[in-house]
Amino acid sequence: MFQAQGKQVTFEEFAAWRPENGRYELHNGVIVEMAQPLGGHEKVTGFLARKITVAFDKLDLPYFIPRKVLVKPSENESGYEPDVLVINEKNLVNEPLWGKTSTVMYGASIPLIVEVVSTNWDDDYYMKQGKYETMGIPEYWIADYLGLGAKKFTGNPKQPTFSVYQLIDDEYQVRRFQGNDRIVSPNFTELNMTAQQVFDAANAD
Repeated sequence: MFQAQGKQVTFEEFAAWRPENGRYELHNGVIVEMAQPLGGHEKVTGFLARKITVAFDKLDLPYFIPRKVLVKPSENESGYEPDVLVINEKNLVNEPLWGKTSTVMYGASIPLIVEVVSTNWDDDYYMKQGKYETMGIPEYWIADYLGLGAKKFTGNPKQPTFSVYQLIDDEYQVRRFQGNDRIVSPNFTELNMTAQQVFDAANAD
């Protein structure tokens, strides 16, 4: 990840500027271009998107996974583009920026966000976890398929880890899954996969 523009910009300026190609985020007024993800990263992302879609389809929920939508915390000039974003279609009528910039701001619109860890792992474990908690997003997953995060997140010695953050009383409580642990989601009860299946997806043929 590297800074794409040096000057401070507003979210509105960023949303109007953001090109169709490439992946950019706004971090406290600074535009950053996200590095091209590794092939394994994209395979894990695709695997999770497929499993999540099956889970909410079985429950007949009014959800969908968009291609290119921004998540904006209300308190600062930031905008994130998660690896997997689940949208509650029924709440989009309450989103003031949806029609103009494909942006969501309210936790009620976002049942789940998933970040697949890259070299900038601290963004996922620290910055975004804090922002998503403040926004009231009920569930947040971190798929650290290479075990890149700090030891307090991935164990000692570090190993691939799948973290499920659940919002309880306005604060995230986390459960971590490794190896053949079956991943338990409080809101996607039809989910059927182990942590190892997620990690193996990175190298699947």
